[in-house]
Amino acid sequence: RSSYKLVAPLGCLVSRQKHTLPDLPYDYAALEPHINAEIMQLHHSKHHAAYVNNLNVAEEKYKEALAKGDITAQVALQPALKFNGGGHINHTIFWTNLSPNGGGEPKGELMEAIKRDFGSFANFKEKLTALSVGVQGSGWGWLGYNKEQGRLQIAACANQDPLQGTTGLIPLLGIDVWEHAYYLQYKNVRPDYLKAIWNVINWENVSSRYATCKK
Repeated sequence: RSSYKLVAPLGCLVSRQKHTLPDLPYDYAALEPHINAEIMQLHHSKHHAAYVNNLNVAEEKYKEALAKGDITAQVALQPALKFNGGGHINHTIFWTNLSPNGGGEPKGELMEAIKRDFGSFANFKEKLTALSVGVQGSGWGWLGYNKEQGRLQIAACANQDPLQGTTGLIPLLGIDVWEHAYYLQYKNVRPDYLKAIWNVINWENVSSRYATCKK
């Protein structure tokens, strides 16, 4: 299993397995008509694969810089580690957040928490949609869990910034609003993509993540 720790502890040069592209839990065409097969294939096999490959390269260079005690090189590699590591983390979550049997509304504890923190599911859906539509350029809309406050929060992250690494929120549901996630099907009309994606949200996965992070 891939480790999501982006940077090895200083001075600790341990051998590790390289990160690998995770298999999708469904076929590329499984989310149609909401997200078509061409998008899914390119998104997974090209875009996510590139983040994985570039992360492995950056980590290898970082390992060499550590061995040499080259702090300048270590600092210079941080953006590549953040971008590609974040891309790997975000997409690994994203694929499991989607399901051909998804849609509808969550149940149980997650639904109660949504009602408590957002007033209603409809209000939560409206707020996360608006936040995601409003991301300037490329980025993500997230539902996260604030462990210190014991409540749900929504947040937007630019580019491939990982939610927990940049905000402290534990990621539950991520919505990718990079153009590569929707442009082939929805062109420049991001709101149509946001409307469609709710039909394939895997609430069982989101609920499982919520139950885990509350422990």
